[in-house]
Amino acid sequence: MRPLVPTHVETLKPYVPGKPIEETEREFGLKGVIKLASNENPLGPSPRAVEAMRNVSGATHLYPDATSFHLVRKLAAHVDVKPEQVVLGSGSNELIELLIRTFTTPEDEILLCQGSFSAYRISAQAHGRPFVEMPMREGFLYDLEAMAKAITPRTRMVFLANPDNPTGTAFSRDALTRFLAAVPPEVLVVHDEAYCEFVEWPEYTSAVPLVGQHPNLVALRTFSKIHGLAGVRLGYGIMDARLAAYLHRTRMPFNLTVLAQAAGLAALEDTEHVRRTREVNRAGLDYFAAELPMLGGTLTHSHANFVFVDFGRPAVALYEQLLRKGIIVRPFAGQGFPNHVRISVGTPAENARCVQVLKEILT
Repeated sequence: MRPLVPTHVETLKPYVPGKPIEETEREFGLKGVIKLASNENPLGPSPRAVEAMRNVSGATHLYPDATSFHLVRKLAAHVDVKPEQVVLGSGSNELIELLIRTFTTPEDEILLCQGSFSAYRISAQAHGRPFVEMPMREGFLYDLEAMAKAITPRTRMVFLANPDNPTGTAFSRDALTRFLAAVPPEVLVVHDEAYCEFVEWPEYTSAVPLVGQHPNLVALRTFSKIHGLAGVRLGYGIMDARLAAYLHRTRMPFNLTVLAQAAGLAALEDTEHVRRTREVNRAGLDYFAAELPMLGGTLTHSHANFVFVDFGRPAVALYEQLLRKGIIVRPFAGQGFPNHVRISVGTPAENARCVQVLKEILT
């Protein structure tokens, strides 16, 4: 009898999102639960975006602009590219799916970094695409030199998360340009820079300025983090216009809602919200870097809006202890980090409460 689904779907382990606040409060009989698991913006959404969504809510009985005309042009001006180089998605996750579906076949291979963002592996397997994972080097850093050497005639696409999720580490402009020079032009390099707005490292670069020199390079960004619009689902890709044209052939029509388009336009204008978010994030990273080592934690140097911490004990058990005290973090035992948890930066009060609860548990 023919199986219901192909083997690659039968064996697929789905993405496990952070536990919702409401479910945790109901399950454990708690109130005032703090979620520091999904790298969401602790200040909430851009106030301008909220107002813009209210203003267009009366038009949600109409289909949205299928081309997102105004948002595409606003984004193009924002990052200094041509409108035909911009592709919008329902979160950058939709763009990951689109890139795999559009540019790879089951005969191709996708090259990944082991332990990096799990959506790349899940999306590749969901489409029945073989993938190769290269281990990180010491310090939980991408080994770009080893990845370049691992490219074969079957390699069609490479995913790079910079800054990385879940480790928070990043690689420099020089490292990226050396890697691009070593990659054949027929291999697409997808530079996922969802956290680029938080980076304060002078040696870092977005891939956007390099797209003009490398037609095989794609930069992915999101409104979920710095703009606080994770619940709206809005991401975008910057790439060569020829690549963008192919994605427009394969993407679903009306993939961005009326609300998402309005929110994106307004959020790009809300520079004050972006400034405050960066300020709160920097203070939170500094606070965790000072406090968590005193509790026995070992941190990577994070360039994002979270910390990746090893407390020298099983991560899942620690996660469950924190959960029972109303703090939701994210364990990464399932991704090969048995003792690591990822803690998103919250408000100063949320960060302090997290540290206090950790003190109670660890000491």
